[in-house]
Amino acid sequence: MQERALSEQQDTLKPRILLCLILLSTSFFLNACGVLPGKSGKSARTPSPAASAPAFARNLEASAQGKEVVFYALGLIGTGYRFGGKNPSAGLDCSGMVHYIYREAARYPLSGSAADMAKKGRAVRPEAIRPGDLVFFNTQNRPRSHVGIYIGDLRFVHAPSSNGQVRIDSLQDSYYRTRFEEARSYLN
Repeated sequence: MQERALSEQQDTLKPRILLCLILLSTSFFLNACGVLPGKSGKSARTPSPAASAPAFARNLEASAQGKEVVFYALGLIGTGYRFGGKNPSAGLDCSGMVHYIYREAARYPLSGSAADMAKKGRAVRPEAIRPGDLVFFNTQNRPRSHVGIYIGDLRFVHAPSSNGQVRIDSLQDSYYRTRFEEARSYLN
Protein backbone atom coordinates (compact mmCIF):
# COMPACT_ATOMS: atom_id res chain seq x y z
CA MET A 1 0.00 0.00 0.00
CA GLN A 2 2.78 2.42 0.93
CA GLU A 3 4.71 1.49 -2.22
CA ARG A 4 1.67 2.35 -4.35
CA ALA A 5 1.21 5.70 -2.59
CA LEU A 6 4.91 6.47 -3.06
CA SER A 7 4.70 5.52 -6.75
CA GLU A 8 1.65 7.77 -7.22
CA GLN A 9 3.41 10.63 -5.44
CA GLN A 10 6.49 10.20 -7.67
CA ASP A 11 4.25 10.18 -10.78
CA THR A 12 2.68 13.50 -9.73
CA LEU A 13 6.11 15.03 -9.14
CA LYS A 14 7.42 14.18 -12.64
CA PRO A 15 5.42 16.92 -14.45
CA ARG A 16 6.39 19.39 -11.73
CA ILE A 17 10.07 18.54 -12.12
CA LEU A 18 9.77 19.08 -15.87
CA LEU A 19 8.08 22.44 -15.23
CA CYS A 20 10.95 23.35 -12.86
CA LEU A 21 13.54 22.55 -15.47
CA ILE A 22 11.70 24.65 -18.04
CA LEU A 23 11.36 27.57 -15.60
CA LEU A 24 15.01 27.37 -14.55
CA SER A 25 16.30 27.23 -18.12
CA THR A 26 14.01 30.13 -19.08
CA SER A 27 15.24 32.10 -16.08
CA PHE A 28 18.89 31.51 -16.99
CA PHE A 29 18.20 32.46 -20.61
CA LEU A 30 16.41 35.65 -19.61
CA ASN A 31 19.19 36.58 -17.20
CA ALA A 32 21.74 36.13 -19.96
CA CYS A 33 19.64 38.31 -22.28
CA GLY A 34 19.15 41.09 -19.72
CA VAL A 35 22.26 42.94 -20.92
CA LEU A 36 22.48 44.90 -24.14
CA PRO A 37 25.80 44.55 -25.97
CA GLY A 38 27.90 47.69 -26.03
CA LYS A 39 26.11 49.27 -23.08
CA SER A 40 28.81 48.54 -20.49
CA GLY A 41 26.78 45.86 -18.74
CA LYS A 42 23.75 48.01 -17.89
CA SER A 43 20.46 46.17 -17.80
CA ALA A 44 18.02 46.58 -20.67
CA ARG A 45 15.26 46.83 -18.09
CA THR A 46 14.79 50.06 -16.21
CA PRO A 47 13.43 49.49 -12.73
CA SER A 48 10.54 51.70 -11.75
CA PRO A 49 11.36 54.10 -8.93
CA ALA A 50 9.78 53.06 -5.67
CA ALA A 51 9.63 55.20 -2.59
CA SER A 52 11.05 53.44 0.47
CA ALA A 53 11.63 50.18 -1.40
CA PRO A 54 14.59 48.17 -0.17
CA ALA A 55 17.43 47.64 -2.64
CA PHE A 56 17.02 43.91 -3.19
CA ALA A 57 19.70 41.68 -4.64
CA ARG A 58 19.01 40.57 -8.17
CA ASN A 59 21.26 37.68 -9.06
CA LEU A 60 23.63 36.67 -6.31
CA GLU A 61 24.96 33.12 -6.63
CA ALA A 62 23.08 30.47 -4.67
CA SER A 63 24.80 27.88 -2.51
CA ALA A 64 24.36 24.21 -3.45
CA GLN A 65 21.67 23.91 -0.76
CA GLY A 66 20.04 27.12 -1.99
CA LYS A 67 19.80 25.71 -5.52
CA GLU A 68 18.21 22.55 -4.16
CA VAL A 69 15.68 24.60 -2.15
CA VAL A 70 14.78 26.67 -5.24
CA PHE A 71 14.41 23.50 -7.33
CA TYR A 72 11.97 22.00 -4.80
CA ALA A 73 10.08 25.29 -4.49
CA LEU A 74 9.60 25.54 -8.26
CA GLY A 75 8.37 21.95 -8.27
CA LEU A 76 5.48 22.95 -6.02
CA ILE A 77 4.10 25.69 -8.31
CA GLY A 78 0.38 25.09 -8.69
CA THR A 79 0.04 23.02 -5.50
CA GLY A 80 -3.23 23.82 -3.74
CA TYR A 81 -3.41 26.04 -0.66
CA ARG A 82 -4.70 24.68 2.63
CA PHE A 83 -4.45 26.52 5.95
CA GLY A 84 -2.16 24.49 8.22
CA GLY A 85 -1.16 22.24 5.30
CA LYS A 86 2.30 20.71 5.49
CA ASN A 87 2.34 18.28 2.57
CA PRO A 88 1.80 18.82 -1.15
CA SER A 89 -0.80 16.08 -1.63
CA ALA A 90 -3.13 17.63 0.97
CA GLY A 91 -2.25 21.29 0.30
CA LEU A 92 0.19 23.78 1.79
CA ASP A 93 0.14 27.08 3.59
CA CYS A 94 3.16 29.40 3.54
CA SER A 95 4.98 28.01 6.56
CA GLY A 96 4.00 24.43 5.71
CA MET A 97 5.51 24.90 2.25
CA VAL A 98 8.77 26.21 3.73
CA HIS A 99 8.85 23.39 6.30
CA TYR A 100 8.33 20.75 3.59
CA ILE A 101 10.92 22.20 1.20
CA TYR A 102 13.62 22.78 3.82
CA ARG A 103 13.11 19.27 5.21
CA GLU A 104 13.25 17.59 1.79
CA ALA A 105 15.80 19.75 -0.04
CA ALA A 106 18.17 20.91 2.70
CA ARG A 107 17.51 18.35 5.45
CA TYR A 108 16.93 21.33 7.73
CA PRO A 109 14.22 21.02 10.42
CA LEU A 110 12.48 24.38 10.11
CA SER A 111 8.99 24.32 11.55
CA GLY A 112 6.38 26.51 13.20
CA SER A 113 4.58 29.60 11.94
CA ALA A 114 6.19 32.23 9.74
CA ALA A 115 6.83 34.32 12.87
CA ASP A 116 8.48 31.32 14.58
CA MET A 117 10.70 30.73 11.53
CA ALA A 118 11.75 34.40 11.55
CA LYS A 119 13.25 33.91 15.04
CA LYS A 120 15.74 31.38 13.64
CA GLY A 121 18.50 31.67 11.09
CA ARG A 122 20.52 34.80 10.51
CA ALA A 123 19.32 38.17 9.28
CA VAL A 124 20.23 39.07 5.70
CA ARG A 125 20.26 42.60 4.29
CA PRO A 126 17.89 42.97 1.28
CA GLU A 127 20.85 43.59 -1.03
CA ALA A 128 22.48 40.32 0.10
CA ILE A 129 19.53 37.91 -0.32
CA ARG A 130 20.48 34.72 -2.13
CA PRO A 131 18.26 32.09 -3.72
CA GLY A 132 16.98 29.75 -1.02
CA ASP A 133 16.78 32.47 1.67
CA LEU A 134 13.41 33.23 3.23
CA VAL A 135 11.56 36.52 2.85
CA PHE A 136 9.03 37.64 5.46
CA PHE A 137 6.05 39.96 5.10
CA ASN A 138 3.39 41.60 7.26
CA THR A 139 0.24 40.63 5.35
CA GLN A 140 -2.24 40.40 8.23
CA ASN A 141 -1.32 43.42 10.34
CA ARG A 142 0.95 41.08 12.31
CA PRO A 143 4.75 41.07 12.03
CA ARG A 144 6.12 38.21 9.94
CA SER A 145 2.70 36.76 9.16
CA HIS A 146 3.74 35.46 5.72
CA VAL A 147 6.88 33.76 4.38
CA GLY A 148 8.22 32.84 0.95
CA ILE A 149 11.40 31.43 -0.58
CA TYR A 150 13.54 33.82 -2.62
CA ILE A 151 14.43 32.29 -6.02
CA GLY A 152 16.44 35.14 -7.55
CA ASP A 153 15.78 38.01 -9.95
CA LEU A 154 13.54 39.72 -7.35
CA ARG A 155 11.09 36.79 -7.32
CA PHE A 156 9.91 34.44 -4.59
CA VAL A 157 7.77 31.31 -4.32
CA HIS A 158 5.05 31.27 -1.68
CA ALA A 159 1.69 29.76 -0.77
CA PRO A 160 -0.73 32.66 -0.40
CA SER A 161 -4.35 32.01 0.51
CA SER A 162 -5.41 34.32 -2.33
CA ASN A 163 -5.67 32.48 -5.66
CA GLY A 164 -5.45 29.18 -3.74
CA GLN A 165 -2.13 27.82 -4.94
CA VAL A 166 1.66 28.01 -4.66
CA ARG A 167 2.93 30.64 -7.08
CA ILE A 168 5.75 33.03 -7.94
CA ASP A 169 5.48 36.75 -7.20
CA SER A 170 7.86 39.70 -7.39
CA LEU A 171 9.38 41.60 -4.48
CA GLN A 172 8.82 44.70 -6.60
CA ASP A 173 5.06 44.18 -6.72
CA SER A 174 3.68 47.12 -4.73
CA TYR A 175 1.70 44.82 -2.41
CA TYR A 176 4.75 42.80 -1.34
CA ARG A 177 7.24 45.68 -1.51
CA THR A 178 5.25 47.68 1.06
CA ARG A 179 4.75 44.65 3.32
CA PHE A 180 8.31 43.27 3.19
CA GLU A 181 9.86 43.04 6.67
CA GLU A 182 13.06 41.02 6.50
CA ALA A 183 15.03 38.18 4.95
CA ARG A 184 16.75 35.36 6.82
CA SER A 185 19.19 32.66 5.80
CA TYR A 186 19.30 29.13 7.18
CA LEU A 187 21.71 27.61 4.67
CA ASN A 188 25.49 27.32 4.55
